[in-house]
Amino acid sequence: MGDASAATYDHDLEVLVIGAGFSGIYQLYHYRKLGYSVKIFEAENDLGGVCLSRNRTTYPGIRVDMPVPMYEFSLEELWKDWWWTERYPGQKELFAYFAYVNEKLDVKKDVCFGTRVVEAYFNTDENRWIVKAENAMVSIIRRTGLEEKTIDFKGKRVGVIGTGASGVQISQTLGGMAEEHAPEKLIVFQRTPNLALPMRQTKLDRETQEKDKVHYPTLYRRRRQTTAGLHYDRFPKNFFDASPEERLLLLEHLWQTGGFSFLFANFQDVLTNRDANNEVYAFWRQKVWERLKNPDLREKLAPTVPPHPLGAKRSSLEQNYYDVFNNANVQLVDTLSCPIEEITPQGVKTADGVEYELDLIVLATGYRWAIHGVDGTTIKDKWKEGVYTYLGLTCAGFPNLFFVFGPHGPTAVCSGPTCAETEGEWIISCIKSLRENNMTRIEATREAEINWRQQVMDEAAARLFSTAKSWYMGANIPGKAVEILMYTGGAAKYTRICNEVAEKGYEGFIISKV
Repeated sequence: MGDASAATYDHDLEVLVIGAGFSGIYQLYHYRKLGYSVKIFEAENDLGGVCLSRNRTTYPGIRVDMPVPMYEFSLEELWKDWWWTERYPGQKELFAYFAYVNEKLDVKKDVCFGTRVVEAYFNTDENRWIVKAENAMVSIIRRTGLEEKTIDFKGKRVGVIGTGASGVQISQTLGGMAEEHAPEKLIVFQRTPNLALPMRQTKLDRETQEKDKVHYPTLYRRRRQTTAGLHYDRFPKNFFDASPEERLLLLEHLWQTGGFSFLFANFQDVLTNRDANNEVYAFWRQKVWERLKNPDLREKLAPTVPPHPLGAKRSSLEQNYYDVFNNANVQLVDTLSCPIEEITPQGVKTADGVEYELDLIVLATGYRWAIHGVDGTTIKDKWKEGVYTYLGLTCAGFPNLFFVFGPHGPTAVCSGPTCAETEGEWIISCIKSLRENNMTRIEATREAEINWRQQVMDEAAARLFSTAKSWYMGANIPGKAVEILMYTGGAAKYTRICNEVAEKGYEGFIISKV
């Protein structure tokens, strides 16, 4: 399938899923098993979601920052015959994985590709959503927008604006190119340093994975029990309750292990105690300084005074990011002290009047449909002065509408596939319960979403997240209310709360039928 005529399904479907990433595919799989009529509307031209869109996010060095087998479905029919080649797969291998998922589950027969949802209204007479979609194949917006296969960087002057995950991956890839393929000049424009952690990428072989797969069911159960939805959890001791020797040994072990273990397997108070966090930051800073030859670069990339608590903004995983700044053809421009004033025909001009002449500019600055509630208000307007949801899964005034991996859920501090499965299962179970009881409408109460918002704020107040200006706080969009946008109490606690709501007959919801 793949044209906008798929919108006519709005009269026939019991469930419409928007997006064919981990969440969408997982829910499609289960709704099919329950015998529901279901389709997915996907704006892009293949499976994998926005992060794997061939049109939207292809750039040099793109890969995931969660290790396998955590970054895959926990369905045995999928993992038992799939073999990865790297601990942190790149985009090409992930495309192959989703092609394999389609081969096994025949996903695409129920996906309408190139179908972008642009508007949705709730019909209160029939308790159904009326969804308007359009052909999206001709309106692709490219942000990072570099096709590694079609752009030759050799001898080019390249500017990278932004040092988030995309910026780090692009910079380390371009800066680490062999001389015969390398840009003449690579200029990285940094507003805030990325407190990046070592990825420790490794190659994987089939024999080792074969032996490890006996433990996969345990690993997948375990990831539902932890703070970050991974197979490890916080070290059960406060930082200053440990001896200096114990602290150093744990930090060194986590540093060598790599990945997000340095944050989520560290001492349990690292994200709640500023003094403990400062000590861990100092360890991180020293490790980075050891890799940088230029003292000025050390201070810009890993400042003596922390720009924010480590982990309060999302750290990226890096392989050779800091090392490339030792190369003669790589330059760092601090746009916090001297902001970018304009993009000119020649390149980039900063506030001090300096114009950096560039052949290519990479905007590694991130990624940005109207949904009308029963009173006509859009979610955008509802959230204008602050986000209100119930359980991070739905909100008052928008019945029969669920969202996964969104605001007020564990989102950015939880592994994507874990959230996709745990949140997805809750929604599937809820819809199944409604159907079995001949109910056609479910809607969160205003009181429930006010109370949930307060729980989200209370959890954040006990941690260091609110001390940094980041997209965790919505601070990346001018005019937007600055407040915590995710539940920070941990994925396991969040899942437990959601399940308790269901066990109490979906407390906080109004359930009815036509």
